[in-house]
Amino acid sequence: MYSDTGRLRWLYFLILALMYALALLGNLLLLVIILLERCLNQPMYIFLFSLFLNELSGGTAIFPFLLFQILQDEHKISYPLCFFQIFFVYMYAITAILTLAAMSYDRFVAICFPLQYHIRLSSQKALKMVTGIWIFVLLEVGFMISLSAPLSLCGNQIPKVYCDNYSVVKLACGNISVNNVYGVLYTCLVALLVPTLIIYSYVRIIRVCLNSCKRTRHKALSTCVPHVASLLNMGLASFFEVMQSRFDMRSVPDEVRVFLSLYFLVSPPIFNPLIYGLNLSKIHTSCRNRLWPKKTGRM
Repeated sequence: MYSDTGRLRWLYFLILALMYALALLGNLLLLVIILLERCLNQPMYIFLFSLFLNELSGGTAIFPFLLFQILQDEHKISYPLCFFQIFFVYMYAITAILTLAAMSYDRFVAICFPLQYHIRLSSQKALKMVTGIWIFVLLEVGFMISLSAPLSLCGNQIPKVYCDNYSVVKLACGNISVNNVYGVLYTCLVALLVPTLIIYSYVRIIRVCLNSCKRTRHKALSTCVPHVASLLNMGLASFFEVMQSRFDMRSVPDEVRVFLSLYFLVSPPIFNPLIYGLNLSKIHTSCRNRLWPKKTGRM
């Protein structure tokens, strides 16, 4: 059973439906643009394709049922559907984080080793990295669910508007030491290894920018700003998610808890297509040419 969305259910429904429509349109548009434009067949755009595809598939698997549940008088979900949600929520979140980490490595190579960029990180290597990320996340999330699904539960109330693994594990009656150990290992991977890779990449980028001319700095910043903005937004969304999952939020108003839950799911899929579509000149130009092609006439 979910926590109640209260008297504001219709407001939540309309806001979430609008945001889902924007996310669907934005991600689908940029996916089509990257597929159609040959000039975007580069490592950075392969990573962006993975990011947009992840947001599109994750949102489509989660939001329609979530919208249906918000309007119900009793916010119930079956056990199999709960783990269906858990699977796609974690697939979406971990794939997004690892893809953003891979994109930081791409920017590091492009700025620090521009003449060796296509040798150190070719399109084939980027495709292998993306494939490896999806396979790794699929195995990781599958193993996590295999540990949680057999647990016997002593409660049925989840203090969120969607299922997440930690909330289900907290309801378990039996021994959850294996789940806790695995959770610590997973947290160390995401919270230590991934930020270390990102920070190392940007420290090297900043050092190169400080020793370069103004034009080089401007070019580096123009490609890094959208990525940094995506990282900060995903970091904020992840922080909200950790706060709600790990701490007792019963004293927090229901409206705030619903906002924290939805921000994690809704914000990145809306924010990323917008920030990349407006700031990356090749995507911006391709979108404009595809949507508003120039008409040529004979004199």
